[in-house]
Amino acid sequence: MVDLLNLFLLILASAIFAMSEIAVAAARKIKLMVMAEEGSTKAADILALQENPGAFFAMIQIGLNAIAIMGGILGEAALTPYIEELIQTVYQGPLLEKISFPISFLIITSLFILFADLLPKRLAMIMPESIAIKVITPMRWVTVALTPLVLFFNGITNAVLRSLKLPIAQKEVVTTEDIVATIGAGLDSGSVQPQELQIIENVFELEQRTLSSAMVPRDSIVYFDVADESADISQAIIDHPHNTFLVCDGGLDKLIGLIDSKEILITVLKGESARVSPDVINKNVFYLPETLSLADALNAFKTKPQQLAVVVNEYALIVGVVTVKDLLSGFMGELITPAGKELIVKRDQDSWIVDGMTPVGDVARHLDMDAFPDKNQYDTIAGFIIFKLKKLPKLTDHVVYSGYKFEVIDLEGVRIAQVLVTKVNSALG
Repeated sequence: MVDLLNLFLLILASAIFAMSEIAVAAARKIKLMVMAEEGSTKAADILALQENPGAFFAMIQIGLNAIAIMGGILGEAALTPYIEELIQTVYQGPLLEKISFPISFLIITSLFILFADLLPKRLAMIMPESIAIKVITPMRWVTVALTPLVLFFNGITNAVLRSLKLPIAQKEVVTTEDIVATIGAGLDSGSVQPQELQIIENVFELEQRTLSSAMVPRDSIVYFDVADESADISQAIIDHPHNTFLVCDGGLDKLIGLIDSKEILITVLKGESARVSPDVINKNVFYLPETLSLADALNAFKTKPQQLAVVVNEYALIVGVVTVKDLLSGFMGELITPAGKELIVKRDQDSWIVDGMTPVGDVARHLDMDAFPDKNQYDTIAGFIIFKLKKLPKLTDHVVYSGYKFEVIDLEGVRIAQVLVTKVNSALG
């Protein structure tokens, strides 16, 4: 009976060692960091252990191998007599001992596989952080108790790794792909909403997307000229109810400053004609280079009180204007897009109307397709078409890529205003 009790304790000890090994290895660093920030010293200990796990794994392997050897020695003595008694009820011949031993061995091996390996490791994979928190303290005690052996085997392991020019410790680098993959797993489990995943993906794209993908391009800028008539100013505000307008003297390349539409409204409410009064023109214009990323542009807006910036190229020519709202729409997307102004509109089951200024990342995500090639060469779907055609397109010019046909269906001057995206099979049929 004592042998059976010892066998049970060995299985239990082996289960704890196996569970500890998997739990510490599988515990998620991000979750442990949150727990450590909330005051959990054990979570901090696990993080430290993950950075230098050599001694821990050496202790685990010493323990598991010692238990396996002891299990083999005690197992036969513990079970064989009971197996022999059981078999004697049906057989008492000369092969009794030879039959009892393999059956005893099979039972002991099965018990260790099931209760000392499979079940504890499965539990450790299901809830690694909570189990790691529970076992970290006793496992550290065992490590201290086995210090001589741990130092010996860990030292030999490190020497072998160094001789092979391999790292002896893990360098934990959390990439944007790791974070997006984690959030994607949350989407599959239902704990994260699709729009939340989209926002996070868009945030990481802010460093890759340039300002030109979010700005209002030059040919779409609505501005006032100092010589404009009252009727022209009023009609412009009615047609384009913006908060701020550029004020120029003969064209965009002679920018004077900015004016708030409310200043003109005040003039009208006083019973006067709508006009651009020189004393209300703000000459403190906020300029941004077009080569900035969206993230850099957002940071630049933090240092200025203006809500609108004039975008210029390397020759100091105005190429567009951008507002904070334009930048926010870069990662908020459809969540802040007014109804009727969607950039991607589904026409039927296999075709979509896409605004030419739509970022290629949004198009790829909407169509569930792979990323566009050479993304550093352009930001928008219009830029993709021009890049592939290697010329300024005409109406009906098209590009076929990744099972879709991208056809130019509307031009405003030389700018691609709208693109018809069609599945290739449907287009050919």
